[in-house]
Amino acid sequence: MVKDFHLQLIVQKNLKNVQESQVYKMNYYLLFKALHLIAVISWMAGLLYLPRIFVYHAETKNNDDKKETFKIMERRLFFYIMNPAMILSWIFGLLLIHSVGIESFSSHWLQIKLVLVIILTGYHFFLLNCLRKFNIDLNTYSSKFYRIINEVPTILLILIVFVVIFKPL
Repeated sequence: MVKDFHLQLIVQKNLKNVQESQVYKMNYYLLFKALHLIAVISWMAGLLYLPRIFVYHAETKNNDDKKETFKIMERRLFFYIMNPAMILSWIFGLLLIHSVGIESFSSHWLQIKLVLVIILTGYHFFLLNCLRKFNIDLNTYSSKFYRIINEVPTILLILIVFVVIFKPL
């Protein structure tokens, strides 16, 4: 009887340790998820706003002061907000995957999301190329072009949200 009681105490202690470990992992998961969402929202704000600045910059013809102001706005937005937000989005996204287990890569919805995020990252660097051309006054795109490409991150965001929420396949 004493042996059974001792065994029961050991099982309860081990069960408590497992539960505490799961709570510990869950707290990290929720922390990474919150930080990932904050970073993604910041990144998306920049991805939506920078092309709008490009629209007005492309329409500015004979006003060097205004062009210089746009250049400053574009650089600050890209390098102080968008780049750090993109990097943090990737870091916390990868930490989320790690916290649930690398085997989650076998999920088709996650593979689709990663492809869409890679496309979004490519778009981010395309905007960097546009910014560099504006900086040396060699922009070759029209304001209409920037109005059209401004829809790219919106479409990708919608697709990513639906894939994450509904987890198809």
